[in-house]
Amino acid sequence: MANPEGLPSTVQPDLSSGPRLNQWWEIEVVGSLALEESLFWRLQEMGCQGMASQHIAEALSVKSYLPCYQIEEAELAPMATCLRQDAMALGEPPPQVTWRQIAEEDWAEDWKQYWHPQAVGERLLINPAWLPRPENTDRLVLQLNPGVAFGTGTHATTQLCLQALERQLQIDPSQSQIIADIGCGSGILAIAALLLGAQKAYGVDTDLLAVGAAQDSRQLNGLSTTQMIVASGSLETLAELLPGPVQGFCCKYFGPCDIGVDPAICKHHAAR
Repeated sequence: MANPEGLPSTVQPDLSSGPRLNQWWEIEVVGSLALEESLFWRLQEMGCQGMASQHIAEALSVKSYLPCYQIEEAELAPMATCLRQDAMALGEPPPQVTWRQIAEEDWAEDWKQYWHPQAVGERLLINPAWLPRPENTDRLVLQLNPGVAFGTGTHATTQLCLQALERQLQIDPSQSQIIADIGCGSGILAIAALLLGAQKAYGVDTDLLAVGAAQDSRQLNGLSTTQMIVASGSLETLAELLPGPVQGFCCKYFGPCDIGVDPAICKHHAAR
């Protein structure tokens, strides 16, 4: 689905705009459950810097956030039209799209009330860092405070990656496993790999907020900077960081895209 004309493009903030730097548009889309993947992809294409989904009965609610300095209110209506057109192209009813302006502090705290401890796979338990650590559990507890970074463990793509890591790291637990996470977000996959027995994990992300969140998550889980290496960048940065072979790569993405792996990384990898 191509980006239609008239949709906003990413712009640099006007530092003279004062309070608008701390104001956000909260865009809520309510529609059928089948739209979840396409909504996440399209909202990310539109420049949204945070997203959260909730299943309510047979409906889906997706909330996303855009800085007010990046887009005027008049530009939100074409965005809503685009989201409805996407749904109809997929044979789904057009979703309801609403928006409101909120302060950064509201967004930073309000979403937390909807996130609860969640078991994933057979061995992991994702626990929000602001809640007490669960007792009397035989699962590996992964403490997380993602901030605005992607990766709370609730989205299907993250859960599938976590389950795949669990399976792969059980194949030969005696073997030293080194994992590389491209687009690490909150660091959830790298941390899970280490809890499941990996010797070392590397995480890179082009979003500086995500890098900070991953570093905070590393500390929350008592991991050292030698166990979990986090850096700003992408494939090129990862190629420079890797000292030798790795046993696996993790990478989440939305929508169709071509992934080209740098030859410098290929010569290091043992399996993908």
